[in-house]
Amino acid sequence: MKKEDCFYLGKIVKKYSFKGELLIKLDTDEPDLYESLDALFIDLRNNLVPFFIESSQLHKSDLLRVKFEDVDTESDADALIKSDIYLPLKFLPKLDDDKFYFHEIIGFQVIDKIHGNIGTIKSVNDSTAQALFEIDKDGIEILIPMNDEFITNVDKNKKEILVNTPEGLIDLYL
Repeated sequence: MKKEDCFYLGKIVKKYSFKGELLIKLDTDEPDLYESLDALFIDLRNNLVPFFIESSQLHKSDLLRVKFEDVDTESDADALIKSDIYLPLKFLPKLDDDKFYFHEIIGFQVIDKIHGNIGTIKSVNDSTAQALFEIDKDGIEILIPMNDEFITNVDKNKKEILVNTPEGLIDLYL
């Protein structure tokens, strides 16, 4: 399994017991969707390794308490702490038509109300305080905040996102 075919679900943050149980901090608004998994992938030295789950239950809202098969001691568990957890993309819940996952919109055209087609989304930068569309327009990078006030429509069939950006924002790049 490759990382490109998966989504980040969370991180193993600490041991729960001396019997190899671990706590995973889930990066989701709906932790209960992931309470009954059979397996998941753990990033070990940049390789996604499948781990099968013996038992799991939610612990304090966004923590998942997990007992993996063949992880039976504290030292087994210690080796996994701070590892990232992934699941295949097919496990992502379906979203309403006006909502999207970042990986879904790569390649979409961004159409501005005033400037028309301003380019193709090449990635989403979510390392800043507000996520940004990174758009390529003939070799020029345009950054637009992913703000609900700017996004007027998402058409997944046409692979277009319609935006109404503040006056002057697009002009900064062109």
